Amino acid sequence: MKPAAFDYIVPGSLEAAVAALAAAGGDGKVMAGGQSLMPLLNFRMTRPAVIVDLMHIPGMSFIEPRGDSIAIGAMTRHADLEFSDLIAAKLPVMAAAMPHVAHLAIRNRGTIGGSLAHADPAAELPMLAVFYGATIRVQGPGGRRDIPAEEFFVSALANCLAPEEIVFEIDFPVLTSHSGWAFEEVARRFGDFALACIAVSLALVDGGIADARVAVMGVADTPRRLREAEDELRGARGGPETSARFAEAVRSCLSPADDIHVSADYRKNLIGALAVRAFTTAWTRAAGDKP
Repeated sequence: MKPAAFDYIVPGSLEAAVAALAAAGGDGKVMAGGQSLMPLLNFRMTRPAVIVDLMHIPGMSFIEPRGDSIAIGAMTRHADLEFSDLIAAKLPVMAAAMPHVAHLAIRNRGTIGGSLAHADPAAELPMLAVFYGATIRVQGPGGRRDIPAEEFFVSALANCLAPEEIVFEIDFPVLTSHSGWAFEEVARRFGDFALACIAVSLALVDGGIADARVAVMGVADTPRRLREAEDELRGARGGPETSARFAEAVRSCLSPADDIHVSADYRKNLIGALAVRAFTTAWTRAAGDKP
């Protein structure tokens, strides 16, 4: 199929893009990479009157350190994140996750801002934003505002943006005290959306876990940070008993639904198995013996 007719606007600045979107009166869509929007247009699952293309706005693609965080422009492509030395050094869970994002052709065109705004609950970048506690910066007619990632994702394929707001930058805090981490994902085929996925990061002090960070995706309507599972790890040490308790804590936080791919029970058991694997890898890294 082909898209329904629409007006196509290519603004030269973020302010002009916001103005064009506002002028559409709620009947406009932003195009970033277009990797999710184009199929929706072609199948006429969305029929906006106006498409506002951000491709030619200068200064919206970058990866740069800012004190204790890494700032990433909304038009930064997935491939840029995948092959960035700065991302690998400062945000290692993101570096590990990026090869799992769709396929190379998609990563060459897709953008971080587009992925976050699309808000797919089985996509890696929304989960990474929640995992790192990112701040999503948006521009609207009334100015700019900062949105914590956990507040940005409302439900499956839905975010908290006003119709005329545009994501322009994302700030990812660096977990400077965390020396152990892991990313585990299972999909039906490599590059497909995840059936279940977990990210874990640990900080050790005197041989025990002083701090932990845990997030999951593919098992709820939004990416989730699991603070109850983090609490289970604090003060613990490595070993089968800890990993088993951790897996049970992860499962107890979640109530996945059946879908056309797998049952709820399958998904719940799968995230538990991934939790054991992720904890073991993160603990090994934190203890100084890289797997």
